[in-house]
Amino acid sequence: MRQKISIVVLISGLAFVAACSKQDVAAPSNPSETCVSGQSSSRIIQGQYIVALRPAPDNQGAMSTQRVANESSQLLARNQISSAAVQKTFGGAPGGFVARLSDDEAARLQNDEYVEAIEPDRIISLGNCFTVAEPRLLTWNIRRVGYGNGIGKRAWIIDTGVDFEHPDLNVDQAKSKSFVSGISSADDENGHGTHVAGIIAGKNNTFGVLGVASGATVIGLKVMDNSGQGTLSSVIQALGYVINNGSAGDVVNMSLGDDEGVSEILDQQVRNTAARGIFVAIAAGNDRVLASGFSPGRVNAPNVYTVSAVDSLDQFAGFSNYGNDAVDFAAPGVRILSTYPGGRYAYMSGTSMAAPHVAGLLLLRGRAISSSGTAQNDPDGVPDPIAHY
Repeated sequence: MRQKISIVVLISGLAFVAACSKQDVAAPSNPSETCVSGQSSSRIIQGQYIVALRPAPDNQGAMSTQRVANESSQLLARNQISSAAVQKTFGGAPGGFVARLSDDEAARLQNDEYVEAIEPDRIISLGNCFTVAEPRLLTWNIRRVGYGNGIGKRAWIIDTGVDFEHPDLNVDQAKSKSFVSGISSADDENGHGTHVAGIIAGKNNTFGVLGVASGATVIGLKVMDNSGQGTLSSVIQALGYVINNGSAGDVVNMSLGDDEGVSEILDQQVRNTAARGIFVAIAAGNDRVLASGFSPGRVNAPNVYTVSAVDSLDQFAGFSNYGNDAVDFAAPGVRILSTYPGGRYAYMSGTSMAAPHVAGLLLLRGRAISSSGTAQNDPDGVPDPIAHY
């Protein structure tokens, strides 16, 4: 989503209250708001391919980046392709690389027995509606799903990065990483990733907003730039990074998707991340269609949860994708107030906001995540359970 935004900074500091935990405060009587809507988009990058390697019989686990580099060199040499074709490599399961290839070179690799899959790389981007606003504290959406102490737990946020300096977030800057070409820092210059982070882990202090798993450590994995655009291959690389650096009990939040359709390599990387005991929360998408038609929301596997959106009245959000063959839970996703870069707070809507509610619950409860009530007017006729502590 390309955005032209005029943002009014409403506050430079927040009033303190006496209580040590967050309580409701009155909404501003006349907040200054700017709302920009956008649709996600996806298009093929001509000549650029994602190549997933088939693990050798002696290496059925995650592939290290060094092993990927070694096997990639052998693969390219065997197929008479210059090593200069490789743009990036990624570890994980599957591991592989991103390369600039001719149609003939791509066809040769497709037929190599050591290639698991090859797909065109694609541009992906965000779509959401947001409003910068005065902060509240314990918001309706957090009350709806429940909340608890997340200190000591970790959430990997595959998104636009996370604001390193936001006072309401605990960010692990050392582990945060950018996968966007030409951008070295995972600091958030868009706002989407920071908003997601606050829903999961906003601190339990005397200002700002409370997250579902308050005080959890968030790790920003930047796969989209300041305009909200990135590549499919960057998302696959980020998952490989989690596979090689995460731990069982961690949570990955993926408030993104490929509205071009299906990526078998991305879906497999999600499954193998989850197979390591790492929970994955995925936005169902905002196209008002079946979620089963898109990656990674269509993935069904243990520890993987696809999330649709509801409003404050438990009504199914009009923009949300649906379908019980893919969706596991519904969660709040309409006008959600959360953290925003520059120490600010913003309202956003989308299944991007619903998924992190479930991510926070997964940090707190793991597979024991529960539900309370169901989404009303679910288009598929079988109401999604609304996630709850």
